[in-house]
Amino acid sequence: MPIRFNSLLGQAGIASRDVRLLRHQDSRAAKGKTPYELWRDDRPAFEFYQEVQSFANRAKLNAGYWASFVVTPAGETLLAGFYAARHDGINETDRQWPHAVGFDPAGTCDIYALTLDERLNDLAGRLVIAWGDGERSWIQRADNQDKVVLEVRQGFREPDFPGFARFISPLSKIEGLPVAWIAVLRASRGIYLLTCPKTREQYVGSATGAESFHGRWMSYVRDGHGGNVGLKSRDPSDYQVSILEVAGSAATIDEILAMETLWKRKLQSREMGLNKN
Repeated sequence: MPIRFNSLLGQAGIASRDVRLLRHQDSRAAKGKTPYELWRDDRPAFEFYQEVQSFANRAKLNAGYWASFVVTPAGETLLAGFYAARHDGINETDRQWPHAVGFDPAGTCDIYALTLDERLNDLAGRLVIAWGDGERSWIQRADNQDKVVLEVRQGFREPDFPGFARFISPLSKIEGLPVAWIAVLRASRGIYLLTCPKTREQYVGSATGAESFHGRWMSYVRDGHGGNVGLKSRDPSDYQVSILEVAGSAATIDEILAMETLWKRKLQSREMGLNKN
């Protein structure tokens, strides 16, 4: 029989009717960062992000406690913290923050005072639940939604690298990838594919430099084109990147370039894409 989140609340002496479940996945958190990345990399900025809420959420958030979850790169729903919550009034001044967190105009949102409650915070970063259907319903009542606990880990760990064939990411997320993923990508050379969500064009490229896939992709993140003539001819876009083929550790640059040429022929990326050579 699976463990339920409400049973953990009961063991801690907390009534489920007093708890709201929050699943953070939106793009409001900070420039270039998901709520998960913000929680992982900058806890003060994550707390600030949670404190500011739209008036529209006031009735839903009317509870003594918040169980805050973040969505990991693998799509898991991970406990970020358990808080005592108090409505602290309406935002009367623009609240700017040095961590590049987005903020709402004055008078358009509520401010909440959040205090970590130690009764469940030993599970933060370790507890994974099944959120179930209705992902758009990111605020739910614990007493109406008794979530199944999927895993309680020994400690916080990043999701495992999905493998080269399954790796897909927008370029805007490359810098915030888990450290272990970046290490794998920096150690691997080969052929990759960029696809533009605006024009539906594709570009085949090769990673042969010192930092391999990750280093090459970061050049696109920095200037939008990585020096490529075809990409320079288009407006900046958040290209999706994936890996077509990984070169062996002994492969020469000429061999990798030959692989790149073959993929250009297969995908006809010169005729129907952004490759110009």
